[in-house]
Amino acid sequence: MRVAGLVAGAVATAVIAVGAIGYAVAEGGGPADGAPAAGATAPAPTVPAAGSADAGFARDMAVHHQQAVEMSYIVRDRTSDPEVRRLAYDIAQTQANQRGMLLGWLDLWGLPKVSAGSPMAWMGMGTGGATPGAPNADGTDGTDGALMPGMATDAQLKELGRLRGRAAEVLYLRLMTAHHRGGIHMAQACAAACAVGAEKRLAQGMVDAQQSEIDLMADMLEKRGAATGS
Repeated sequence: MRVAGLVAGAVATAVIAVGAIGYAVAEGGGPADGAPAAGATAPAPTVPAAGSADAGFARDMAVHHQQAVEMSYIVRDRTSDPEVRRLAYDIAQTQANQRGMLLGWLDLWGLPKVSAGSPMAWMGMGTGGATPGAPNADGTDGTDGALMPGMATDAQLKELGRLRGRAAEVLYLRLMTAHHRGGIHMAQACAAACAVGAEKRLAQGMVDAQQSEIDLMADMLEKRGAATGS
């Protein structure tokens, strides 16, 4: 699991520059259709405040995505099923790429990647303070690894790393379904509250793609004779 995390982190870091360039282009900070003529001054990209929804979403979703990448690499080593391995690879690559974009934006904005406050405080959840281990409004507690809704606990990740075959597939599909539901909740909040256009579009794209994957995983669980939450 530690190796998988390092690999995923390397992938995410490699695309930070791409994310920053994409933001600059999307927000008018680089060449694009309709860009100012040579010699003209392009408008500067909007820089959110450290406590804004834009910054909070970028920080929290980067953490949320990192666990999805980690779980996906774990299950790829625990099953030979091509359908599950393909899904896990797609999720790992997509979320590592998106994580790199989010971290790249924080770099571009000159904002810290770690907040002193509670996760999801930007959307009215969490304690809003910096008390380690204090429960969030929904009952999650970062001391067990589940820093935000939908995230797996440390015990669940250890169990995933212990299982093989169908048992590993079913647990992964259940954990990732819950993970996506938590991610969708957060992305919907950004789509409604974030001010940076490129980030709002990314958040809405997450909502659409992850809901589609939830539907796919429900079918995959049914084929394995397992319910989503049992």
